[in-house]
Amino acid sequence: MSKVRDYQKLAEDILEAVGGEENVVSAARCATRLRLVLKRSNPKAKEAVNAMPGVITVVENGGQFQVVIGQHVGEVYEHFSSLVQMQPSDDDQVNENKGTVLNRVIATMSAVFAPFVYILAAAGILQGALILINLLFPSFSKTGTYEVFSFISWAPFTFLPIFIAITAAKHFKTNMYIAVACTAALVSPSWTEIAGRVASGEGVTFLGIALSETVYTSSVLPPLFLVWILSYVERFLNKRIHEVVKPLFVPFICMVVMVPLTILLIGPLSTAGANGIANGYNFLAEHVPALAGAIIGGFWQVLVIFGVHWGITPMVLANFEQYGRDSFQAYQTIAVIAQVGAVLGVILKARNRETRKVGVSAGITGLFGITEPAIYGVTLRFKKPFIFGCISGAIGAIAASFFTPYYFAYAGLPGPLTIVNGISSDYPTSIIGILIGVAIALILPVVLIQMFGYGEDTVEQTAGATSDKDQVGEKMNASMNNEETIPAPLAGKVIPLSEVPDAVFSSGAMGKGFAIEPTDNKLYAPFDGSVVMLAPTKHAIGLRSEFGVELLVHVGIDTVSLDGSAFTLHIKEGSKVKKGDLLMTFDQEAIESKGLKTITPVIITNTQAYEDVIVEEQSTCQPTDVMITIVK
Repeated sequence: MSKVRDYQKLAEDILEAVGGEENVVSAARCATRLRLVLKRSNPKAKEAVNAMPGVITVVENGGQFQVVIGQHVGEVYEHFSSLVQMQPSDDDQVNENKGTVLNRVIATMSAVFAPFVYILAAAGILQGALILINLLFPSFSKTGTYEVFSFISWAPFTFLPIFIAITAAKHFKTNMYIAVACTAALVSPSWTEIAGRVASGEGVTFLGIALSETVYTSSVLPPLFLVWILSYVERFLNKRIHEVVKPLFVPFICMVVMVPLTILLIGPLSTAGANGIANGYNFLAEHVPALAGAIIGGFWQVLVIFGVHWGITPMVLANFEQYGRDSFQAYQTIAVIAQVGAVLGVILKARNRETRKVGVSAGITGLFGITEPAIYGVTLRFKKPFIFGCISGAIGAIAASFFTPYYFAYAGLPGPLTIVNGISSDYPTSIIGILIGVAIALILPVVLIQMFGYGEDTVEQTAGATSDKDQVGEKMNASMNNEETIPAPLAGKVIPLSEVPDAVFSSGAMGKGFAIEPTDNKLYAPFDGSVVMLAPTKHAIGLRSEFGVELLVHVGIDTVSLDGSAFTLHIKEGSKVKKGDLLMTFDQEAIESKGLKTITPVIITNTQAYEDVIVEEQSTCQPTDVMITIVK
């Protein structure tokens, strides 16, 4: 990766590659990534951005176009934000992140937590430092200095709902100040006092409804749900309250509605849900700790690759809130250090100076718990180190699991610097287990790489080569993203559907698509799927992709009159097909000799099921050329 100083230019180049300002719905950043939500993803944008100096890699997942930049992402984001003025409409609010529910949840968690993760990480490091100092100097805990540093370290967690209100308001596009005002009421000392009275047995009611004992300091889901629902309430009120009194009465109504609604319903239910998920994980960790360790130690970095790791944050924070400890972050630390160990192994093994240079830079970043540069720049690039890191992380976590490992202070970015968070006099074996796991995770990948190499030859592939694994990855992304691309099923001249000499097709009544005047006599499967229809006269084939796209290919106009004489089918109805499989051959001369045209409409018959069906404007096409983009 080239060293980039002109972050303004990089931001401009990224914006141009993704389709300009009008194509950007929203932009956010996390520790290493510029995260964009696009109206439409250009298949060539990923390749173009990935080739830019200063970009480590590009990941498309969960409805996001994620540009992995590394430690300079803040500078790029600052310039990018100045270039994009996003003032979304109500329709934008509805259409953003139309992926699966899981994808939208993950995207929300990322947008909410990423902006202040370094604050939590800094507070976690301070807590870890206090743990270490108290271990060395027990009397320090009785000093005023300790008390000051202690409440400083706890302040971001105590008022975590306020941070969430700020970032969630931006994500859900609602008034930040109303969101903060409502959330501040939840963490006010007055509510804490009322909840304490309820917990002691006193009956306190609001409009005759009994209040719960739920306290919202350090909570995650209650403020998140509050702001989400607030976004709808505020839009509803803004449309119906007169402009003259709107600035006063919208905040007034939002506060008197949302705060009671949260303490009566939203808060207790969401808190119970988060605690339930946390307790489910804790059950596994307590009863089958080796399995929990193996899963987290082995697969945590796989979640990082796709940028979906933020989804676990509420569960971890719920554990700290309920019990003051969490085992997930202990295993997570081992997984992180395993990738650092894999990078170290590559540095020691590599002869290429540039490889070692990239490895050193990525390894230093990994020391702070940020593994994306290590993954994309080194371990995943060479494949073997990433696999060795995952194996070592799993083995290290399994070994640690026999010692009941916990973290006793939240680590925003678990890694080598936060190991001290596992020290507690109540659980003396915890730190022992973590240290054993960390040692295995650090040393084992180094040994494996020295024995089996790091697969340097895998990066010497031609740019146009696509492996089977790459194809599998593309399928995974297609299923998780908001778009699916459809290539042409045969070669020829491209004709707009409106120019097809058949009213049924040209009117669009069958659905959106295009037509091809063939230059070849072979029809291929444009995607993996199944054959759902074969015309008795063999001239038309209906396909359904494995993700639900229904495609009709009708070879020729009025060719039903040939009664199948010019067509040879190579599949049967119900057959499973792979992309590139030969479906049909046809005799162009025989068709034309009957005075018929070979113009072949290609139609998405379930067009109405999708947000949009976009047809590429090309004069000719080959079976490998993308011609249709399905926007889900």
